[in-house]
Amino acid sequence: MNSILENLRSWWSHISFTSPQKRSLLALSAIVVATSAFFVVRGTSQEIEVVAPELTMAESVAQVTVDVAGAVVNPGVYSLPINSRVIDAIKAAGDTVKGADVSDINLARIIKDGEQVYIYPPQNHSQKGSGTVRVSPQRAKARVTGPISLNRASAKELESLDGIGPVLAARIVAYRKVNGPFLTVEDLLKVSGIGTAKYGQFKEKLRV
Repeated sequence: MNSILENLRSWWSHISFTSPQKRSLLALSAIVVATSAFFVVRGTSQEIEVVAPELTMAESVAQVTVDVAGAVVNPGVYSLPINSRVIDAIKAAGDTVKGADVSDINLARIIKDGEQVYIYPPQNHSQKGSGTVRVSPQRAKARVTGPISLNRASAKELESLDGIGPVLAARIVAYRKVNGPFLTVEDLLKVSGIGTAKYGQFKEKLRV
């Protein structure tokens, strides 16, 4: 071992390099040794594979909220997928009770967020509008003594109002089926045949 070191010292002293060149040679040798050691250690070590956890994002489903009231098994507020129809809201409430009247409801209409679907009860259909209706034998029309609910009144009840005949009453009911409940009484102006003057004849006798 000593003889090897002596030979290395003798070889190093007889190299015809300048001092800067010798220092560069030493630095290069150190780099080579360090690099060799790195690859040796890396080759004997076990690679650890890091697997990133798979991220999943739940798809949010747009919904609408509807109030199902009247003659259904479980009246209440329900959240349904967007583009659901009136029939879907009724089924969500447990379906209608036996004998319930859905004759003036468009079951295929797409429901709107925040609206109410009201199912008329099996009896007392003549009181759907919630106003008190009295029929005088001297008149063909019913005489209304209380405000009528615009979203629940039948065509016959609407005919009891001044300025509304069978044709206009049918248009109001048809508009309600297609577009959903009226949000304000003034929305009646959107119905064909109802202008400002005619609207003024019965607006005080209606409520939503």
